Amino acid sequence: MQRVSTMLCRKIAHPACDVFINHRGIDTKRNIAGLLYDRLTAMGVRSFLDSMNMKPGDRLFHHIDRAIVGSKVGVAVFSPRYCESYFCLHELALLMESKKRVVPIFYDVKPSQLVVKDNGTCPAKELRRFSLALEEAKYTVGLTFDPLKGDWSEMLKDASEAVIMNLLEVEEESKRMKRRP
Repeated sequence: MQRVSTMLCRKIAHPACDVFINHRGIDTKRNIAGLLYDRLTAMGVRSFLDSMNMKPGDRLFHHIDRAIVGSKVGVAVFSPRYCESYFCLHELALLMESKKRVVPIFYDVKPSQLVVKDNGTCPAKELRRFSLALEEAKYTVGLTFDPLKGDWSEMLKDASEAVIMNLLEVEEESKRMKRRP
């Protein structure tokens, strides 16, 4: 019994992931998001990518929201169809509302092209929430990548370095906060 409670305490004390990768699966799961996940994992960074960290039977919102709240840094991979997804916008809003450090990657899209559209299925309050989060992310320094002209290895190097630098800064801030009386 003692061993189980020790393992449970470790699991609660340490979040399931350091980095949450927010992306539109149809556009990026098999390229930039998946490759970044693989690279960060190889570097020892605990990353969350829905297709890699979830299994059949997991409750979507519960599992994803918990991963976001427990993460230290978010990566928002914006793509041409990103704003069509309620899930993408919900995840981004939660990252921003949780005051997470977010590294934006503009994959085959310009920030000015990202707009929350009202298709009549989302309450006005949610649309405002999504729009505020998207505006905040668009005005955060990020990386841009054109998949037709860009150098994939350079992009992955730059993105993983940006994530590592932000993780180090978040951990340093956390240490400073703990030292304060």
